[in-house]
Amino acid sequence: MNITEFAKAAGVSKSAVSRYFNDGYLSEEKRRLIEAAIEATGYAPSVQAQNVRTRVTKLVGVIIPKLSSESCAREVEGISQVLSEQGYQLLLVNSANDPKKEVEYLELFRSNRVDGVIFLASVFTPLHDAVLKKMRVPVVIVGQEYKGANCVCHDDYKAAYTAEKLMLDKGCKKPAFIGVTEQDKAAGQARKDGFLHALSDNGINIEKSDMQTAEFKMDSGYKKALTLLRSGRRYDHILCATDNLAAGALLACREQGLKVPEDIMIAGIGDSQLCNVTSTPLTSVHFHYRTAGIEAAQMLLNSLKRESSIPRTLTLGFELEERESTEKKCETV
Repeated sequence: MNITEFAKAAGVSKSAVSRYFNDGYLSEEKRRLIEAAIEATGYAPSVQAQNVRTRVTKLVGVIIPKLSSESCAREVEGISQVLSEQGYQLLLVNSANDPKKEVEYLELFRSNRVDGVIFLASVFTPLHDAVLKKMRVPVVIVGQEYKGANCVCHDDYKAAYTAEKLMLDKGCKKPAFIGVTEQDKAAGQARKDGFLHALSDNGINIEKSDMQTAEFKMDSGYKKALTLLRSGRRYDHILCATDNLAAGALLACREQGLKVPEDIMIAGIGDSQLCNVTSTPLTSVHFHYRTAGIEAAQMLLNSLKRESSIPRTLTLGFELEERESTEKKCETV
């Protein structure tokens, strides 16, 4: 039954029915007629129809870079927990780490009615900047800092610094690094900077060839580790920007006849479940991904309630989880 049919059954106008369901003024007589008709017909307006009138969709767009990513899954879990409690549904889209797709999805959410957007970001291009400036709804960025937007970040710089310092404090002096593209300001640039500054603070030099840039894949970490290990230079530890890269490096070391941690130490960042199931459990930095999702969702709700119009960046803490891959002290001279 649509609103026209219901109004006819109740003996009132469509506008009277609309006012009733939107708490508008209505005479007592018309209110009684409508209530009697509801009792007789079981009529209720659709959520979609109510949303059109109030211009609220109860939909939030969420852009993720990778469906199979454990960190993304934990962040989405936190987002969903908060928003579902407030009656929101998630419109989840996967960019497959393609910046062009991210821009397309932002355009899609800008043109179609969602109440807000949570963007799990990795890189920003001029195209991202252009569409973000035109967004008509609140946007919260997760994983990167972005001027003029609410952001939830991890302390990538300090995380890498801390992981590297752990191995230096154990006597390691011959470092190698497997990172990711520096277009990713967090996982790429900040983690590399933290690694380099830990070396600098401990008076250790490094050659450009001791640092490799990989894709966000285990086999890429494996290949880049082989490049390092076959270079003729001797390393006593490798810091990897992600756990997937660290797992790949671990496999490469084993294939080259190196024992971890006796001959070479390895550490990653992210503390994924993978760290506990590798042949040698991997030391890693634990980020609070689920908490990041919770905080991002709360930021979005605050923006929707217009509780604050001043953008802010929240940087979450971390814990270093030491496992077998860094347990032994280095004996390199």
